[in-house]
Amino acid sequence: MLTTTQDNFSNYEIQEVVGIARGNTVRARHIGKDIVAGFRNMVGGEIYEYTKMLAEAREQAYDRMIEDAKSMGADAVVCFRFQTSTIMQACEILCYGTAVKLKNDDKGHHRE
Repeated sequence: MLTTTQDNFSNYEIQEVVGIARGNTVRARHIGKDIVAGFRNMVGGEIYEYTKMLAEAREQAYDRMIEDAKSMGADAVVCFRFQTSTIMQACEILCYGTAVKLKNDDKGHHRE
């Protein structure tokens, strides 16, 4: 599945917009990670435990957006974005974009 943050692909023509594809995940903080993060916060520096947790959450949200686009029959997603929000002690990662079908040539291949 092709994805881009732009509103089109330079090598492909969009035939049809099929809808908004979305995927999200909510991750709660872990008490063990909070203790380590608290110590790191005192001395400064990156909190690797949270960096890893958020990177995994972004991948999961992205994968879910792709699955949503596939379920609509899309070939690609344009204008995709990530959004983050907090809910109590948890973090939501939302990935969304416009699911589209690409124009095919006479042989059924995507036109470049």
